[in-house]
Amino acid sequence: MVGLVVSAIALPLLVSACASDRDVDLAAYVESVEPADTLYNQGLANLEAGRLSEAGKKFEAVDRQHPYSEQARKAMVMNAFAQYRQGNYEEAVTAGQRYVSLYPTTDDAAYAQYIVGLSYFRQIRDVTRDQKESRRALEAMQEVIDRWPESEYVEDAKAKIRFARDQLAGKEMQIGRYYLERREYIAAVKRFRNVVEVYSDTRHVEESLARLTETYYAMGLASEAQTAAAVLGHNYPESQWYKDSYALLQSGGLSPRENQESWLSRAGSLLGGNARS
Repeated sequence: MVGLVVSAIALPLLVSACASDRDVDLAAYVESVEPADTLYNQGLANLEAGRLSEAGKKFEAVDRQHPYSEQARKAMVMNAFAQYRQGNYEEAVTAGQRYVSLYPTTDDAAYAQYIVGLSYFRQIRDVTRDQKESRRALEAMQEVIDRWPESEYVEDAKAKIRFARDQLAGKEMQIGRYYLERREYIAAVKRFRNVVEVYSDTRHVEESLARLTETYYAMGLASEAQTAAAVLGHNYPESQWYKDSYALLQSGGLSPRENQESWLSRAGSLLGGNARS
């Protein structure tokens, strides 16, 4: 009986203590919420001082505590930039894409998309590795050009696209050479042809035409080998690749000669402005 009395007395005290703890936690939370403009300006100050991690936390706090404010909108894109500068590319992409999804018509939308593209671009690896980042960078930067053609980021987006395309073409060449060395000629032709037809504005076209000459010659397809060499010579007459292809054909009693019915002839007619002698 005494135990029951004690429990009955202790229970209100326990409830009172729990309520008191909740009040303390609530008070602490209320005290931690700062005005949106204060948090945003603190974020900018940290960014200016190079304290990127702290800046990101402040921008995230604005978005979290004042989600419908104008400062939250601006903080979202600034957080994307802060994450990008720290090398937190996945977080930067997420923040940038979220901004574009929520505010596609604002002045900062092009910048947010540009940050997405830059984040992928900074992760591009050498051509011996997977090139998914090159493809993603290309797509993200193309969106900048397509959706915001008058933005200040367009010219750099174009430059990044050229680099990404060159990487993708380089990967095709690397795989094609691998198949050629293994005498898997059909697979090699597919890769080299892709460079000529899809990546005709890259520096790899010259070698791809020479490799096609070599591959077709090895397959016994003389007409295609001659056409590949002819297209190469027409577009890159001073190229060492052309000289090597010419010598290869001569070794078999052949010479460059274009077959107008070949896919190579049709593709070659489109090289004109892209070819560099």
